[in-house]
Amino acid sequence: MLYTFCIVLVLIASVLLILAVLVQSPKSGMAANFGASNQVIGVRQTTDFLEKFTWAMAAAILVLSLLATIAMDREKVAESNAASISHDVEALTEKVAGEGEAVPQVEMPAAATEETPAQ
Repeated sequence: MLYTFCIVLVLIASVLLILAVLVQSPKSGMAANFGASNQVIGVRQTTDFLEKFTWAMAAAILVLSLLATIAMDREKVAESNAASISHDVEALTEKVAGEGEAVPQVEMPAAATEETPAQ
């Protein structure tokens, strides 16, 4: 229940983050310090709010993702991992059985015999 609630909140925060980034003007942040310094007070406060809101949504997504990971049902995760591992083992077994030999054999060269140098 908590897991589903966290996932829904992450999705809502993600959409809000996307909207906040799209609403921001391209001259916000560090570029605003170098460029148009004659902004109206209301516009300046809006850009500050949008920047803080963007950081808050990013932090919310991070915290909610960690909380959702903690809230996962451990039995379902274990079942999922076991099914995934058994599927991988079966796939590898079929692949190895289809190739014939698991490790390719390499012929070792015969021991070098000592030859006398040509005179």
